[in-house]
Amino acid sequence: MGDLICYCFGYTKEDIEKDYRNNGCSLIMERISNEKKFGNCQCAVKNPKGR
Repeated sequence: MGDLICYCFGYTKEDIEKDYRNNGCSLIMERISNEKKFGNCQCAVKNPKGR
């Protein structure tokens, strides 16, 4: 398993890089941004570094 970037949704660095290569942009990053806008981000709880 690669380095976990998103503890809320379980995305790795490799997931985001592959998504970018396949789509020309990162749809994963768009999803994360949208989820954060709606308060669905739990990074402070799930990320061991609290961010």
